[in-house]
Amino acid sequence: MNEETRDDGLPAGFERGTDGPKVIVVGVDGSDTSWRAAAYAAGLARRQNALLAVVYVQPVLAGSAALGAPVAEMTEEVAEELLAEIRETTDRLRGVYAMRWQFHTFRGDPYAGLVRAADDLKADAVVVGASEQAGHRFVGSVAVRLVKAGRWPVTVVP
Repeated sequence: MNEETRDDGLPAGFERGTDGPKVIVVGVDGSDTSWRAAAYAAGLARRQNALLAVVYVQPVLAGSAALGAPVAEMTEEVAEELLAEIRETTDRLRGVYAMRWQFHTFRGDPYAGLVRAADDLKADAVVVGASEQAGHRFVGSVAVRLVKAGRWPVTVVP
């Protein structure tokens, strides 16, 4: 037997039973496309018996903060509402589907937050909703930036 294969002929680094993703990161922001992405990612995580990491990146709006708007409190409320809705849905489906999930929040740029989450959690896949903002066709959306990074398989849900 050479060093590149095992006794059973499989590649040396191959492990039986470990195919498929173990951690799937999904970005949510409350938009319709992000909820569709979450539903898609949840189905994938359930079928693969993977951990679903639901990530909300709280935007930092420097201009609003300078004007005295309570931006931090507002984005914190959004995070709490998203978590409440996710908990409600998982409680409702508990008897039908069993899956593991976590909710994470980060502050900052959505792209940088999702990258950080995927790196910290050692994600095997990232799922995001397609941008609903017209300007992203020219500037580039979070989804496009994640795909271009080429660090994980990225699924963009319309």
